[in-house]
Amino acid sequence: MTASGHREGSLRDRLHTVIFGTETPAGRMFDVVLLWAIVVSVLLVMLESVQEVREHYGVWLRYAEWGFTALFTVEYLLRLWVVDRPVRYARSFFGLIDLLSILPTYLAILLPGAQSFMVIRTLRLLRVFRVLKLVRYISEAGMLGRALAASRRKILVFLLAVISLVIVFGTLMYLIETPEAGFTSIPRSIYWAIVTLTTVGYGDIAPQTWLGQFMAAIIMILGYAIIAVPTGIVSAEMARAEDPGVECLVCHATGHSHDSRFCRKCGAELPALPED
Repeated sequence: MTASGHREGSLRDRLHTVIFGTETPAGRMFDVVLLWAIVVSVLLVMLESVQEVREHYGVWLRYAEWGFTALFTVEYLLRLWVVDRPVRYARSFFGLIDLLSILPTYLAILLPGAQSFMVIRTLRLLRVFRVLKLVRYISEAGMLGRALAASRRKILVFLLAVISLVIVFGTLMYLIETPEAGFTSIPRSIYWAIVTLTTVGYGDIAPQTWLGQFMAAIIMILGYAIIAVPTGIVSAEMARAEDPGVECLVCHATGHSHDSRFCRKCGAELPALPED
């Protein structure tokens, strides 16, 4: 291994540098070509699901799919060969995704239609994080995760409130409307309430009476207000994460407002902020 961290010497070491490394031009080119091959193979699977395309180009699409499967099989076997611990790689996240991306083609020989599961190859596009060196943004992703975790109780309360609302509104609509309008049961009426509250509006069920339409209007207006609630909750937690506030010098607890005098955890006096 060189001072720069690159493996060199045998063919196995050189292949390891190309397949698992992005520091060299060859390694970066390998990953870029691999990502394009994944994209094209997934597009072919999607095209094969279109009946008109399948009738005219079905044979060529199957040939292309077998070609990509052979390519990805060789790539997977090479990865197992060049790594120091093949079993560990095979059990890793990317190792399992690489394996699952080639199995459907072989399973389709015994189970017709299994090739549709080849869209799982889209998960292999996660390698773009390594190719484009987006790992530097992991800290920002961690901050978002911490904000979601910190607001989980508030979001849970919000969801329980929404569930209660749709149950109440669904039950009322079941009593107000008739089965001919589509409100044949309370669960189906609750489904309508959910679709209306979230402003999706499929239109498969619609109120026919003036009272039902009035109730629907209230739910629609309420839906716009409700959508903003979880956004505000998470935004507040993210703002709090960016500004941890005053830190206690005794227990190092954070989150105190700038006008707080004592620590909320240990009760010690907080340091005074310098005046502007």
